[in-house]
Amino acid sequence: MDTRRKPETAEQAPDNPHIERLLRTLLGDDLAGLRIEAYDGTRIGPSDSATVVRILSPNFFHRIMTGRLSELAFVRAFVAGDYEIDGDVYGVLEVPPMLDRVRLDRGLIKDAAAILGLVGVRDLTKLRPLPTPPEEVRPRGRLHSRKRDARAISSHYDVSNDFYGLFLDDTMTYSCAVFEHDSDTLETAQRNKYDLICRKLGLQEGMRLLDIGCGWGGMVRHAAEHYGVEAVGITISRQQREYAEKRVAGAGLADRVEIRLQDYRDISDGPFDAISSIGMFEHVGERCLRLYFDQVESLLARGGRLLNQAINRPQPLKHARVEPDGLIGRYVFPDGELLETGQVVSAISRSGLEVRHVESLREHYARTLRAWVERLEENWPEAVALTSAGRARVWRLYMASCARGFELNEFTISQILATKTTDGASGMSLRPHW
Repeated sequence: MDTRRKPETAEQAPDNPHIERLLRTLLGDDLAGLRIEAYDGTRIGPSDSATVVRILSPNFFHRIMTGRLSELAFVRAFVAGDYEIDGDVYGVLEVPPMLDRVRLDRGLIKDAAAILGLVGVRDLTKLRPLPTPPEEVRPRGRLHSRKRDARAISSHYDVSNDFYGLFLDDTMTYSCAVFEHDSDTLETAQRNKYDLICRKLGLQEGMRLLDIGCGWGGMVRHAAEHYGVEAVGITISRQQREYAEKRVAGAGLADRVEIRLQDYRDISDGPFDAISSIGMFEHVGERCLRLYFDQVESLLARGGRLLNQAINRPQPLKHARVEPDGLIGRYVFPDGELLETGQVVSAISRSGLEVRHVESLREHYARTLRAWVERLEENWPEAVALTSAGRARVWRLYMASCARGFELNEFTISQILATKTTDGASGMSLRPHW
């Protein structure tokens, strides 16, 4: 699939008028500005649209009707390859909100029945759902137990190190970068981020650093190489650990950096002068907040610092968990939870740490994600070969939708700096020096 293919300009009358009528019912008369090409020869929508949706099979209509026009139904159809998105993937992201206004009226159901070759409306109501794509994840067991967390993490990160390497930068960093200048490359921005965290933590030679959720080891390598610390990175992804250990050894840092396959709840060899947690906190869960920050507090030395970087919601919601029946909940971060920034600050404070600084990086994450999407599309054939067409489609759609979410302030991200203040001594300067 060429994700950058130019849309065709020729108009063609549909062989099946039911398809055009159903699509205009779903998307409005202007089809949300999309160009749509269907398997039956239907060509509708603006010929100069930057986004072309190619419906490849009647299974597309089968899935959306048995899924009652839900977001999950459209996601499943995309992952299964029932339709493709050529050109600008961001053009389809306005569709899910539009579907909320659509009702399954008799006319729409009759069109769907005709498309699927059914005798009538009654046959459509008896239609069985198609099998779900194999990329869909449904974790079992007690929420946020060690076993369930390990399975959820593995489903996301143990995909293929080479796959992630297609769209991440050379540091293999899978979290928000910091763009200090418009001209910054993705790699420069990721190093900016690591350097900012090191400065906020006040790292100096000989200090001991713990990085919770170390990923492929970017933070511990940077801190050891540029700040002279002794670092421990933990992950519960086997593939991440194997890769991180190789990079650490290759950089000549094996005497100063240790990578462990370990749950944060099992660390017992504190104290550490500093603790960083970058893009891992979303997996902790609201029910484990006190446990998590109590553990961090117990591992910090007096005057030690915590830097927690995590995705947040702009406002608190009744339930922190991501929508379990949406794209992210079913295919990307099963069991992921997002809290409002103030809730995280309060949780840190309840565990006895003093919050000293909060910084939003929302716009930076939107830019980071757009860079990842562009790199993935540039390496599309390799991405499919390394995983599956379905998995590559998931990552393309999820990263694009998250980029728009950060741009629209539907999501935000914060760096929260806290200290283990003892007898009023925080160890901080009067003004931040970073």
